[in-house]
Amino acid sequence: MSTHDPVTPPAPDLSVARRRSAELKGLIATDPGQFRVLTGDRPTGRLHLGHYFGTLQGRVRLQDLGVDTFVIVADYQVLTDRDVAEHLAEHVEELVLDYLAAGIDPERSTIFAHSALPALNQLLLPFLSLVSVAELRRNPTVKDEIAHSRQASVSGLMFTYPVHQAADILFCKAGVVPVGQDQLPHLEVTRTIARRFNERYGANGPVFPEPDALLSAAPLLLGTDGTKMSKSRGNAITLSATADETARLIKGAKTDAVRRITYDPAARPEVSSLVLLAALCQDRDPQTVAEEIGDGGAAQLKKVVTEAVNEHFAALRARRTELAADRGHVRDVLRRGNERANAVAETTLAEVRAAMGMAY
Repeated sequence: MSTHDPVTPPAPDLSVARRRSAELKGLIATDPGQFRVLTGDRPTGRLHLGHYFGTLQGRVRLQDLGVDTFVIVADYQVLTDRDVAEHLAEHVEELVLDYLAAGIDPERSTIFAHSALPALNQLLLPFLSLVSVAELRRNPTVKDEIAHSRQASVSGLMFTYPVHQAADILFCKAGVVPVGQDQLPHLEVTRTIARRFNERYGANGPVFPEPDALLSAAPLLLGTDGTKMSKSRGNAITLSATADETARLIKGAKTDAVRRITYDPAARPEVSSLVLLAALCQDRDPQTVAEEIGDGGAAQLKKVVTEAVNEHFAALRARRTELAADRGHVRDVLRRGNERANAVAETTLAEVRAAMGMAY
């Protein structure tokens, strides 16, 4: 392949990604210290139970194993699908509170804000030169995000979103990125950029790794209205919800007309999602939970789910309330994380400049 005439990379092969992800899990368990992970969220609202079981638990697990974990608060990326980033400072603090309450330890993980790293954002310029407009236009994840955008028109930021993500991942030379399979096209852009940069500028050796996906086996938890659980749809139970708020939200959750409770995600998605939520909180098999409720119907199901959620998250919510009383500590966590991440980004940018012959 010519390094000056990029050829569209093949679509990511899901079976290959799954095999590699399984290998990675074994390698991480054996020697966690050799890995660095990049993960994070956009600060658009408080995190919910879907985030907890989908990503937060896994991040804490990797951290506790000894993996060097970078957690990005992707504040610039809030603007990818909306015209204005409203209440951003508040959302950033709330996101950091959720992280800390869930068990992310700032002494072992680096929590930082995207906008606070000038060197990270400077990587965007050379990275943009390594991908074509046609490649960005064909990205299926970008197509989907554009379709659901809150903007009147597609911004340049939305269009180049995968390249921004590449900078987020490669600034710290993360070798592993936990993602769902819908994010594989984005990660493939990152791998392509790393490979093309190394081919074009790596005469003295590669500068960037080609990061692998650590595929999430995230359970599908629906919102209370039976659609995808989402911060923006108002159908989620947040980590910070009180016990009473949780009870009210679960009481109003959509079910169906069949009295006997069964676990059948395909035929009974709303009921099964509630069963699954109880099972996750109790660390039990959802089929067993459903069988125990049996003919108790939706009322008994919701009672079991409410009790399971409130018991499982009681300690987390207590920690969060305590942490929220000291906003100075929250800001200090972010400041210290920004300092460490900035040092890493500046080192990487210096290597990039040297490789490109721009160290003058």
